Amino acid sequence: MYEPDANFNCLVKPISMNADPQALEVTGLSLEQLIVTGLAPQAAMKDFAQWVQDVSVGSTPVFVGLNAAFDWSFVNYYFHKFVGNNPFGFAALDIKSLFMGAQGCSWHDTRSSNIKRTLLATSEGTHDALQDARYQAELFRLVRSNVYPATAR
Repeated sequence: MYEPDANFNCLVKPISMNADPQALEVTGLSLEQLIVTGLAPQAAMKDFAQWVQDVSVGSTPVFVGLNAAFDWSFVNYYFHKFVGNNPFGFAALDIKSLFMGAQGCSWHDTRSSNIKRTLLATSEGTHDALQDARYQAELFRLVRSNVYPATAR
């Protein structure tokens, strides 16, 4: 079920000072800033787990992401380390793989810019976590509606 106003967002304090400088650069954040403004990982992940539980009442939560393997590794590790379990279990769906299967294209053609152009998405990925989640949700809905037009919402 798609609920565009049901969202979760927080900054998390780093658990080490080892970070990829290029990854930080695209977000506009610094480890020093996150130390000051981020939530403790235990609190952040507990809040995230509660949000997942709240929005998925009566259904199985599924982690959906564009290149889900990248984000899943972080989310899964943090849930297990700081909460003790992952509320998504092992249910993860990759938008790039879904698009590749639906379009019969190559992996190279699954870049978000190509998916956006092909499916006429209106939002943008900005490297802000919440905006990127909204953008990825739009891409997912568009891929799904092109595969199963009568059931996608």
